[in-house]
Amino acid sequence: MNLRDQLLEIIQASDKALTVDQLTERLALESTDAFKELIRTLNELEAEGLIGRTRTNRYGTLAVLGQAAGIISIHQRGFGFLSVEGETEDVFLPPDQLKDVYHGDTILVKKREDNRGKTEGVLLKVLKRGLSEFVGTYTLPSGRLDQFAFIEPDDKRINFWPIVNTDKSLGAVEGHKVVVRITKYPDGRFAGACDVVRIIGHKNDPGVDILSIVYKHGIPTEFPEDVIDQANAVPEEADDKDFIGRVDLRNETIFTIDGEDAKDLDDAVHVKKLNNGNYELGVHIADVSHYVKEGSPLDVEAFERGTSVYLVDRVIPMLPHRLSNGICSLNPHVNRLTLSCVMEISPQNGKVVSHELFPSVIKTTERMTYTNVREIIERDDEETLARYEPYIGEFDLMAELAEVLRARRNSRGAINFDFAEAKVIVDTEGKAADIVLRPRSVAEKLIEEFMLAANETVAEHFHKMDVPFIYRVHDNPKSDKLDFFFDFVANFGVHIERFKGQKVEPKTLQKILKAIEGQPEEPVISTIMLRSMQQAKYDDVSLGHFGLATDFYTHFTSPIRRYPDLIVHRLMRTYAFNQDLSDKTIAKYEERLSSIAEQTSRRERRSVDAERETQALKKAEYMESRLGEEFDGVVSGITNFGMFIELPNTIEGLVRLQTMDDYYHFDESQLMLLGERTKRQFRIGDSVRVKVDAVNLDERTIDFTVVGMPKREQTRRRQPTTIKATEGRPKKDDKRGGRGRDDKRPKRGKPGKPGQPGKPGQASKPSKPGEKPKSSQGRSALDLKKQDGQKRTGDAKRGAKKRR
Repeated sequence: MNLRDQLLEIIQASDKALTVDQLTERLALESTDAFKELIRTLNELEAEGLIGRTRTNRYGTLAVLGQAAGIISIHQRGFGFLSVEGETEDVFLPPDQLKDVYHGDTILVKKREDNRGKTEGVLLKVLKRGLSEFVGTYTLPSGRLDQFAFIEPDDKRINFWPIVNTDKSLGAVEGHKVVVRITKYPDGRFAGACDVVRIIGHKNDPGVDILSIVYKHGIPTEFPEDVIDQANAVPEEADDKDFIGRVDLRNETIFTIDGEDAKDLDDAVHVKKLNNGNYELGVHIADVSHYVKEGSPLDVEAFERGTSVYLVDRVIPMLPHRLSNGICSLNPHVNRLTLSCVMEISPQNGKVVSHELFPSVIKTTERMTYTNVREIIERDDEETLARYEPYIGEFDLMAELAEVLRARRNSRGAINFDFAEAKVIVDTEGKAADIVLRPRSVAEKLIEEFMLAANETVAEHFHKMDVPFIYRVHDNPKSDKLDFFFDFVANFGVHIERFKGQKVEPKTLQKILKAIEGQPEEPVISTIMLRSMQQAKYDDVSLGHFGLATDFYTHFTSPIRRYPDLIVHRLMRTYAFNQDLSDKTIAKYEERLSSIAEQTSRRERRSVDAERETQALKKAEYMESRLGEEFDGVVSGITNFGMFIELPNTIEGLVRLQTMDDYYHFDESQLMLLGERTKRQFRIGDSVRVKVDAVNLDERTIDFTVVGMPKREQTRRRQPTTIKATEGRPKKDDKRGGRGRDDKRPKRGKPGKPGQPGKPGQASKPSKPGEKPKSSQGRSALDLKKQDGQKRTGDAKRGAKKRR
């Protein structure tokens, strides 16, 4: 063990800070050179924020010294929050502690309690600058020769405008959106300096506003040459030799069901009724891992991107279009390679009583859309019914099974949010022409249930195999946020009966949604509930999914657009199909999966932030053309500076207190504004008519003024409802595929033999090339596998996922 590791081990094992002499003694150092190396290593560890030092030159862990290191996120109003790895709570820093600190810096702070008992930080030092490049507007100083310019950052959290000399501007002119690289940070006397490294375009050019957001978030827009070369080398059609080792399902009736404008069709399904009365659900996912090999340029780039990014006017794919829209897309009537999860499901309780995972080849029967599937199920369009007449029974059976699966999820307490989702329609110039609500019909819900079932089945299968795996996890809400939410809903007559410190089960939150269903405040309460929960993320620890009320969950169904799904496919092939359970393979994935989960979670958050920002920009742009117009809306938030109003198309704006007709007091306990003179009240859920007063595109904000007083439904102040909190379920285990959190892995047992109920089994032997499944209504498409003496194994429990 080198000196660095020895030092860390000693310091981390001590519950108090140690002097240099104590460290020298414990390390048994004798020579002068060894002592110098000790001091140098201590300085390095301190500079990296891995250890801390007191004023009396004692060294200890940051926790022992009451310090914390992390990345600072600075708000436009000057304060900041320090995100510390491994800690659930951020550390607040007031503006006076952020001198010469900039958004994204890694800093070291001393923790202390403020006068309210809250933890805040005192700045000790800046460990590392976080910002190297940013997007801004090239701005010439007025009344000066254009020998230099300022760069106004798009991100308002960057609170300085660096100077760029014209010889470092790449020819940019006033109003250009540019990417700049910081060459010198401000020092109190100097504003900082930068060089232009890319000109995006003029701020008034079509599409530049969205492109600026893309560059702001560091999302790559072009693929490297070696990635394009590798993608171009992939064949346009599947080759017969690729069918070897796969189950041939080309004679099965299999459908893709997606939106009308979807081009990357990565999932297909089939449903049938078996002779024993159970359902058979097959979920077939594009085998992207067959074409994107581990460590290849395609794989390295997909890992870096982490996910496809869906913006209002474009999609930035994780994989080149030749793959995502071509050989990996399950287009109709062509051979495609897939990985299949086929489940047998009880109609009585929706439980997956057996399942099987295997590589396959399919030829989808039809490319269905959500619209025509809805029209078939609801018998809503004669032309659609005539066109798909042979398959009407198939879709009726799908709808029937989806209801069974949904009932099972609801019975265990899964929380179903049913928010209206807005779609921005842009014109040929990229301007927002309309905001429409995206319908979520029976067809979308049907596919969602099927993907949920497949994801939870795959997750439990590999958890039981006791192998390293990647999961989609959603931890329990933090108690303080739940307390705030329960106090909030009490204002609407919904009281939660529970004892202090009680962990709350998802079923409790499900009951709240049921209690306020159909009420004016339902959307707002649902939103506040969602904000009280933790973010879902990827992890190599199987922590379960709170919102879906399931112990096991993963993402298996979208490998074209999500890197974790691609990893899940690789692990399936390694463990289940190739039966590679060697110590070398296990050790390899034990080492890698944690960093993959962290990277993909970060990339997912980056994608969500960019999507939200483009939506906010286009919504503001849409309202800018409607200045002075009036709209009906609902009070969606109350603060000490005004109230937020949400329109039916999901656009939200602020009514500032100073624009209102009276002096209004903010009642925080009841989340209410009360007029001092008029005694008028504004509460969340009230219907209000507003006028568009101002729009700020740079800040993505919309200001309203009230032109019609609140209308309150008579049923609003209904009889109070009391809900008894359901005790949180103890986790069956808190394991990483069978391993404890301390990573001390117990002896790994052998995987279960095929046919043993409740144990993971091997994938069946695939059919020979060209072999056809002997399938018919009432007979499993996979009966051919039973001829080899192999039975379906596994007993999938529960879980769910929201399918995009």
